[in-house]
Amino acid sequence: MRATFLLLALLFVLSRPAFAGLPPERTFVGPDKFQQVMERGYRAGWAKLPLGERVNKFALALRGTPYVNYTLELHDVIESPSVNMKGMDCWTLFEIALAMGRLVALHSPPYSPQEMLRLIEMDRYRGGRCTGRFDSRLHHLEDWIQDNERRGLVKDITPSLGGKKLHRRMAYMGKKPHLYRQLRADPSMVPEFIRVENELSRRGITYVPKAQVPRIESQLRNGDIICIVTTWHETYTSHVGIASRDKNGVLRFLHASKNHREVVLDNRLSDYLNKFGKHAGIFVGRPLDLPPTRTTARP
Repeated sequence: MRATFLLLALLFVLSRPAFAGLPPERTFVGPDKFQQVMERGYRAGWAKLPLGERVNKFALALRGTPYVNYTLELHDVIESPSVNMKGMDCWTLFEIALAMGRLVALHSPPYSPQEMLRLIEMDRYRGGRCTGRFDSRLHHLEDWIQDNERRGLVKDITPSLGGKKLHRRMAYMGKKPHLYRQLRADPSMVPEFIRVENELSRRGITYVPKAQVPRIESQLRNGDIICIVTTWHETYTSHVGIASRDKNGVLRFLHASKNHREVVLDNRLSDYLNKFGKHAGIFVGRPLDLPPTRTTARP
């Protein structure tokens, strides 16, 4: 049964290669490190662990990786799936750890950058498809969790944690296109960003206020994606990381930290939230294994 599942999952990944819009040397930085970490995980038996444990193991293995922002902004016009193993921000850390966690369970080494890019494409882009345009990328965490949940790739567990509803007027990227080189290069995409942000404003989010986080930490698992809700106006979230229990059972925040300038295992989650006045609370996505019979591959 497991062999059948893995075969179907592998077909799920490889049924369509990742969008090949830019040269490989630009879209995949650090292939040697990628192979080393993947082989280490396979030899250690991580493939047999539940997905959340795999995500946590790979994220921990990436500790010390420098914090580097804007690694996805490779071209003014061409949007392409990409991986940078030598520098990560908060979003690309969880994407990479999640993709590696899924990939290690599919087969033994070696692992190809193309497989990794396809898994990244499946997670990062609306409907699992990069069209080559900037507006096909999921730019907001609340949009990411809804799109991936619809495709069976993640579960928003926040309602089960007793979360409360929040509506806010989203007007970030659509209102400030001059801040984004791709929107300056192609202003025709701005109405799509306005549409998406209007829809997110209408839907709202469910979140756990930070004062309530200590009581729900026991319900969180290794590898859960912790999206931090901000007090800032015109957006919902400002940061993201991974739930990781230490050897004493303390639920800590594992993230690519701008302050530490690298990937770190930080304080207890609730303590970390309390260090910053702008942090209002969290919502939580629980990653799911690849659906064995349903595909998001491109036609």
